Amino acid sequence: MTQETLSQLATEKGIRYFLISFTDLFGVQRSKLVPASSIDTMAESGAGFAGFAAWLDLTPADPDILAIPDRDRLFQLPWQSDIAWMPADIYTSDGDPLLQTPRLVLKRVLAEAKAQGYQVKTGVECEYFLLTSQGDQIADGFDQQSKPCYDQQALMRRYEVIREICDGMQVLGWNPYQNDHEDANGQFEMNWDYADALTTADRHTFFKYMVKSIAEKHGLRATFMPKPFQHLTGNGCHVHISVWNDDNKNLFCDPQGELGLSNLAYQFIAGILHSSQALCAFSNPTINSYKRINAAATASGATWSPNTASYGGNNRTHAIRIPDRDRFELRMGDGSANPYLLQAAMIAAGLDGASQQRDPGPRFDNNNYTDPLPLEKVKQLPGNLLDALRYLEADQILIPRLGEEFVASYLKLKQQEWQHYHQEITPWELTQTLDC
Repeated sequence: MTQETLSQLATEKGIRYFLISFTDLFGVQRSKLVPASSIDTMAESGAGFAGFAAWLDLTPADPDILAIPDRDRLFQLPWQSDIAWMPADIYTSDGDPLLQTPRLVLKRVLAEAKAQGYQVKTGVECEYFLLTSQGDQIADGFDQQSKPCYDQQALMRRYEVIREICDGMQVLGWNPYQNDHEDANGQFEMNWDYADALTTADRHTFFKYMVKSIAEKHGLRATFMPKPFQHLTGNGCHVHISVWNDDNKNLFCDPQGELGLSNLAYQFIAGILHSSQALCAFSNPTINSYKRINAAATASGATWSPNTASYGGNNRTHAIRIPDRDRFELRMGDGSANPYLLQAAMIAAGLDGASQQRDPGPRFDNNNYTDPLPLEKVKQLPGNLLDALRYLEADQILIPRLGEEFVASYLKLKQQEWQHYHQEITPWELTQTLDC
């Protein structure tokens, strides 16, 4: 049977335009808007982009890159149904995959997992703020509680926005199951079902676009920035992970194991903890990220973010939490993380733990905020982006699994970003040193 063309699908579903979208190394979504009349040609040959114009390690002298959309991941915009969005993989004009493409990096890691008989399933918890249209303050002036988490009144004052986003996820078949006001004023989180890791990464990418677009429709601005306000909890992006076999059996589940987890699950935990400092270059990829990880206590009393590489049971003060007997949760990531690279790096570290049969050691059940672990027992997470990049540069585990060419390009651009930041003269510096 001949596969239906995208133009035929467009006629059936009332789609007039397609967004062919790829995510660059800094997590920025780049797109071309293609009319339905031209989509079949674009889907076959790819939409052309000047690679230097995005955050990719290319020059103006390089030929155009081609974004080939994945028609199996087509999302018709719930809030504007005449447009469909498709994630794309990038290829050179010679037809070779561009190895620094984040989506292809994740595919590479998942292919390695599949070769070992593993299917990785993940779910993400994406926190975001709703701000005024100027982006300079919380949109809800009445949202002032010192402990605003789960605040019913503040949640329902934003019902129209939350409802439209959640309705969209239901239309898309994501099975959203809860929405809440988070621990900071003006902050929200919306949860949907887990899936295979590539599907989750595509949905995570589209979710960020959907939240921002619907917020703008309501005259607001949504941000996933890790730490937009000094006194408030930052935006985390927690990832839940489990590994399954080809018979759809959860290999992390073992009723006889400690807390119901198997040896494989603990090996994955050990691998992530072992590579945690280099992993931060992807889970916490911005300058601002480290103002969340290393923050002082916030107005609510806790930052809800880790600063050491440790794990515990159902304990939110550690980098890894074991909330149930079928998965574990990595709590290091923040809202600026590239949806593809966050998962690729986490899975790569876990696969190393499994292949090397690493041991995570004993779990810690202390409150790591009030009774921090001594540094002779655990690794300290990096204090800034430069430190994280240096850990990645010296790494011997993530680099070969993610790809040497990709990591070299990522390090080059991120080190440039650090240099640009370091050249800025800030108001704090002027206040502290102008009269020295």
